[in-house]
Amino acid sequence: MDDVFNPQVSRIMHIDINSCFASIEQQENPSLRGKPLVVAAFTTPRGCILAASIEAKRLGIKTGMRVMDGRLICPALIVLPSDPPKYRKVHLKLRKLVSSYTDDYSPKSIDEFVLNLENYLYVKTVSCTVVAQEIKARIKKEVGDYLTVSIGIAPNQYLAKVAAGLTKPDGLDEINKDNFLEIYSKLKLTGLTGIKERSAVRLNSVGIHTVLDFYNAPVWKLKAAFNSINGLYWHKRLLGYEIDNYKSKRSSFGNSVSIGKSLSKIEELTPILGRLTEKMTARLRNAGYQASGVHLNLIYKNGQSWHKGQKLACPCFDTRDFYKVLFKILNEASPKTPVLNIAVSCFNLTKFKNLQMELFDDSTKKEKIVKAQDFINSRWGEFTIGSARSFGGAKMVMDRISFGGISDLT
Repeated sequence: MDDVFNPQVSRIMHIDINSCFASIEQQENPSLRGKPLVVAAFTTPRGCILAASIEAKRLGIKTGMRVMDGRLICPALIVLPSDPPKYRKVHLKLRKLVSSYTDDYSPKSIDEFVLNLENYLYVKTVSCTVVAQEIKARIKKEVGDYLTVSIGIAPNQYLAKVAAGLTKPDGLDEINKDNFLEIYSKLKLTGLTGIKERSAVRLNSVGIHTVLDFYNAPVWKLKAAFNSINGLYWHKRLLGYEIDNYKSKRSSFGNSVSIGKSLSKIEELTPILGRLTEKMTARLRNAGYQASGVHLNLIYKNGQSWHKGQKLACPCFDTRDFYKVLFKILNEASPKTPVLNIAVSCFNLTKFKNLQMELFDDSTKKEKIVKAQDFINSRWGEFTIGSARSFGGAKMVMDRISFGGISDLT
């Protein structure tokens, strides 16, 4: 690669649904449109705001605020609980739409997609901007007339994401060889995705105070600032070259929950463990994986923690196989003080392809059972069917959208 900005035609597109959860609520209920609204993890005063409508954002209400702080800004603020099935439905519609343009796409979260349109642009002989305008129109027609998206276009995925944040809501911007200097001159360091205050301080320490300074800095200076190879990676990103694998391989699946009550006995924790395991393994199977390792982590209310991982004899997909091992690990932990947080995860993933018949277990029968269970839970709601031992954990482990990991949405 040359140390000049990538001269290639922009082919990477980043799509970001504006105020995703809140906009979907307004799409579903027209009476909420044009009003300040938030979706919160809990609607109680200390509940965390997950999404603010465009109207609420204009008042200064932001994601991460508490409900009580949002209402201090706007007493008439409408607060709604999270409705994950509703948001997944919109995500899947958008996934179907973008897949009609290319197979080379990746969901980055429930409200973000990255598309590589190189082949599509070659066949159709159109620009990325024309495709973006068409996608915006189709979203209005096929997904929701009240939904808007901000779209960024660039030679690499990083700058496409930066471009998607330049004009919100309903933006369409491109960063390319002709305008990158102008755009960089108007951005702050912390306006770049991935550059927070701590990174900005590091850059300031070597004389880099603006995005143009960042772009013009030699690699040796960037390596000194980050004290790692990341300096070179940042250099290439700002030059418009692709160094980020936006289809990185999934390494694990997991779920955790904070426990409000003072629970420390095994019989009190096992229903929660069961429900967490069911949720984890459903996501694992829905993404087309099986796993040959599990991990349990406990954080106690006194600040101490305990964890242990264990490899399985063979790759598994059935909830029961994971639970048996996790239950043994929980007994090894033998908690004596109240547990604040319990987390389960599975690792050593392999794609769920052809099952090998086990000597004393009919894997084909097992597969049919879990597929039927997953179908019913997908059709009628999470945990419609589950093990009896997990029912006591239903109130603790609720359906949540996990940001940044999207495989469980399909």
